[in-house]
Amino acid sequence: MSKLQLSLVVTVYNEEENIQPLLAAVYEALEGISYELILVDDGSTDKTVAMSKQYANAFTKVLIFNKNYGQTTALAAGIDYAIGEYIVTMDGDLQNDPSDIPMMLQKAINEDWDVVAGVRANRQDGFVLRKLPSKFANWMIRNTTKVYLKDYGCSLRVYKAQIAQNMGLYGELHRFIPVLAKQEGARMTEVNVKHHPRIHGTSKYGLNRTFKVLADLILMLFFQKYLQRPIHIFGGLGLLALISGALINFYLLVLKILGEDIWGRPILLVGLILILGGLQLITTGIVAEIIVRTYFESQDKKTYTIKEVFEGE
Repeated sequence: MSKLQLSLVVTVYNEEENIQPLLAAVYEALEGISYELILVDDGSTDKTVAMSKQYANAFTKVLIFNKNYGQTTALAAGIDYAIGEYIVTMDGDLQNDPSDIPMMLQKAINEDWDVVAGVRANRQDGFVLRKLPSKFANWMIRNTTKVYLKDYGCSLRVYKAQIAQNMGLYGELHRFIPVLAKQEGARMTEVNVKHHPRIHGTSKYGLNRTFKVLADLILMLFFQKYLQRPIHIFGGLGLLALISGALINFYLLVLKILGEDIWGRPILLVGLILILGGLQLITTGIVAEIIVRTYFESQDKKTYTIKEVFEGE
């Protein structure tokens, strides 16, 4: 099948009231563009699937998960099914505006950007529960990963297909998609986009996502620096601990030879723990190297199960 110019991937979860206005806005905004709309239902328990089928047109595919897997997995599924030269991602809560997509797509084409990311310049969310945690998360991600984007929380982005389909989305890494794209050598830019207050439904996010971001940030930094060479971090720390423990025990051995009693000294226990810990870290590094080699050489296996694929008429 020949490629379309654009594949729009929209993830939805319990958004029954938003489906009809969302699809209407997408169809109007993308008129005149060669596109497909891939709506990924992440195990909704309301009428989201029924509404999606009712209002889907010939340009629309609805991927229906057998259960809730999370936003990252839903994005990965939509990207896997996309056949467009460019892939656009967007939330299904109507806070992103599809009318921004043609402008972003044109910028990506005209200036040959691999990623064009949206920035919610006038964000319509509460300050304490949404904006403040987001500002903190954005600051942390920028300054630790050295990928300097203003708004990591805005899901409205345009990607070249080869970038999007090689990022490797797992777990809850959708917040770090720009970092993953950067690892693929992507050239990125940002543009201001419109942002609307949520009218229907409730947000699926709260303050607890800040802690998830911090946990995922540790994993992201490991991916960024040591994914292909885990022995460098585990082996380095292990050797440091092993050498420190050996020096402590050598010092205690000298004291013992000189006739001093070393039994019961806390430093003896510290030395032993450092030696054992060092050996364990080095062993972990070797095992991690084997796992990484298996990861890169194994078969391509999906992390989700699709119950049904519905195509509109």
